[in-house]
Parts: sequence; C-alpha cells; structure tokens
Amino acid sequence: MANILPRDRQIAVIAALTEGVSIRATERLTDTHRDTVMRLGLRVGQGCVRLHDTLMRNLHVGLLEFDEIWSYVGKKQKRLKPTDPADLGDQYVFTALSATHKAIISYLVGKRNWTNTVEFAQDVRDRIVNRPQISSDGFPACADAIERAFGADVDYGQIIKVFDGEPGPNAARRYSPGWVVNVRKTSVAGRPHRSEISTSYVERSNLTIRMQARRFTRLTNGFSKKLGNHEAAVALFVAHYNLCRWHETLRSTPAMALGVTDHIWTIGELIDAAEAADGPELGAPAPVAPLAPMSPAVPQRPQFAVIQGGRA
Repeated sequence: MANILPRDRQIAVIAALTEGVSIRATERLTDTHRDTVMRLGLRVGQGCVRLHDTLMRNLHVGLLEFDEIWSYVGKKQKRLKPTDPADLGDQYVFTALSATHKAIISYLVGKRNWTNTVEFAQDVRDRIVNRPQISSDGFPACADAIERAFGADVDYGQIIKVFDGEPGPNAARRYSPGWVVNVRKTSVAGRPHRSEISTSYVERSNLTIRMQARRFTRLTNGFSKKLGNHEAAVALFVAHYNLCRWHETLRSTPAMALGVTDHIWTIGELIDAAEAADGPELGAPAPVAPLAPMSPAVPQRPQFAVIQGGRA
C-alpha cells in the first residue's frame, strides 16, 4: 500500500532514524504514529538493499578492512530457548570498509559462522575488479572464506590483538575489553604491506554504527524484535552513511570519494532512489540515476596525493 505521508514528513522521519533517534522519539518529534514510522523505515530500508547492490559495483579498492559488529534480535543468545526460531539471538553485521575512501563496500547480517563469512567474502569479490589488500582480525573463518572468494588474486594479512584480563562484572568495565598487551601482524596470502595491515578504520566505523543506528545502542529496549526490520535498519544506515553523510577527513561523502556519485545526496533523494530500486521493474540491476542536487556541491580542495579508487 502506498505511503500517504506528506513528503516533508517522510523526510523528517527518515532523517531522524538515520541520526540514531528511537522509534518512539521519532513518533513524538514528527507527530507520526510509530507503526507508520516502522513501516516507512522498513520499506525504505528494503529499497536501500537493492540500491546498494546496484551502485556498489565495478569498484577499484586498494585497501579493505573486514570486521563484524555484534547485535541481537529479540533476545540475547544466552536467553534463547530450544523452541525459539533461528532469527532470534546474536546477529552480527559483517562489514567491508575501504580504508582509503571510508566507504562500506559490502555488508551482511547473520550469525557469525563459516557459511555467512564465505557468502560475505564472495559478495566483496563480486563488487571489486582489482586485486585488493585485505586486513581482518583473527576470526578463523576469514582465511578460508577469502581464499575461496579471491583465490590467489589477493594480498591478505591478519592483525591479532592479545588482551590481558577480561571485562569485569561492574558496570564501569562490563563493556570494555581487556588491556592490549601485544599486537601481532601476520601475512596469510600474497604479499601484503605490513604497515597497512590494520582494522582501525573499520573498528571506528563500528562506533559510528552504534551512534547512528538506535537498534545497536547498548542497555536500551531499542533492539530489533524481527530480523527483517534489523536488516532494513542496517541497509538504511549503510546507504545514508555512503551517500548522504559528510566525512570530515575526506571532505566529501564516501560515495563521492569512490566516484559512485558526484554530489551529496539529500534524504529526499535517498528515499526516491530507494523506492525506485524497490519497484517491480528491478529484475536485473541497473544504475539508479539520482535526482539533481538541491544545492551546489561543496567545492573540493586540491588533492596532492594519488590514491587508488573509483569505478572501472
């Protein structure tokens, strides 16, 4: 059923959701019923899945960082019962971040297991056309997944942090890792540059996810109750992050740095493109033409460094 919300109200709702506002707070701020907020967020998020799949193709990315961020649906893993459906419990978000462009190239929501890791690595392979250098932590499934997806056409290194002590039971330490006492970098495949084996940027992007997506905020009741809603929320975050969010270091959006778009998208453009991508005509992926920018693009400073990136 078509959404009959006025366009300015739709923009206000999606803008609130992409800034980490909860469903009920969005209801109060925009004077829109929470059920309508959820339906709009779900539909736009599902469209963002297809939009990302269309835009993030044929990319040149030199440095990639892999990581997974923990979340859960319905209840935490330790609270699950044998009769609970598989959708509940821990649901990790696998992300592949371009270290140069700060863009999320690929993502996947699911259990942290070998099957999903292989699917995630293959999706990354399908989106880029060059031989990348990939860095990840020591998650055992990563090495096999990257080998299956890339074969010999990859330079892959792992960075393994050794911690001293586990998080304590008190509130001040419960969500803090132990102290890092050692960091080991190992070459797993190809000839990765040792100085560039790092997961710092993708770990920093995990903080952005927790800040910008309310469903990831700890110690609240804002967690997802359904897996489909969770996946849509992640897709909405990724699309907004890549296309709409100004990056202070890049002085552009990540999508502009990649050469995928030539201007900062507005929330209205994102909604229109997502709903166009969600139409029944989406049989085969085709480029989605964004609307003309509502304001002139911000002038870019001269660049004096040559970096890898952009479309093929």
